[in-house]
Amino acid sequence: MAIEFPRIPLGQWIEGGLNWLTSEYSMVTRGISRFTQTGINGLNEGLMWLPEWALMAVIAMLCWRMAGMRLAIGAVAGLALIWNLGLWNPMIESLTLVVIATLVAVVIALPVGIAAALSERLYRTIMPVLDFMQTMPAFVYLIPAIPFFGIGSVSAIFATVIFSMPPAIRFTTLGIRQVPKELIEAADAFGSTRRQKLLKVQLPLSLPTIMAGINQTIMLALSMVVIAAMIGADGLGNEVWRAIQRLRPGDGFEAGIAVVILAMLLDRLTQSFRKERKQS
Repeated sequence: MAIEFPRIPLGQWIEGGLNWLTSEYSMVTRGISRFTQTGINGLNEGLMWLPEWALMAVIAMLCWRMAGMRLAIGAVAGLALIWNLGLWNPMIESLTLVVIATLVAVVIALPVGIAAALSERLYRTIMPVLDFMQTMPAFVYLIPAIPFFGIGSVSAIFATVIFSMPPAIRFTTLGIRQVPKELIEAADAFGSTRRQKLLKVQLPLSLPTIMAGINQTIMLALSMVVIAAMIGADGLGNEVWRAIQRLRPGDGFEAGIAVVILAMLLDRLTQSFRKERKQS
């Protein structure tokens, strides 16, 4: 006779916890939602206020300054194709979500990564949490976003921040922990305080590694922003989702190509900044 064990009501516990959080902290989540939506609308309107050719010129100048003429020409060609396909406004909306989510993720990740690098106990505690966050399927992060912030771009920001934050924490910790011990000992010999060692030795030397983590965070943020179209996020992901619902593969591929162009542009820009820091 088989022994039957009672089923652990894990799903009920999680659902109950989410219901309690949304009821007890509804004022906080509403305030965060209004503040975030204001930021999204402001950045969207600011970028869309510029004529398409003017924004392309600004991006081309940035690419030329950071990585050279080749990337600048590629950026103009890619953005011109997005404009020609009629996907300029969705591209701006996706870029806005990626920028805001990346900024929030980095602001949270850098202090956590620095603290984990300097504290062995925190490092051992946070690594399993990061493993859990990185192995969790991306779609799962959309579930708690809806009860907290409802349908729309704010929920997309919330899910994107949680999903894209682990690489920035990992690479920040890794970069600081890989600073040669000889340099740390030399700083100690000169009487440097812990703050001086961090700001003048550890962070400058680990900056290329930290930038690699930010690069990964940007790429994950873009992928999550596309997925978040399922919960009402605007942008290129919404164009892909709409094409799927209407069985229009051509429109879906056009939006997908625009996502690839945006991803390549952001990737090359962050990589060029990393190389520039290494050379300097």
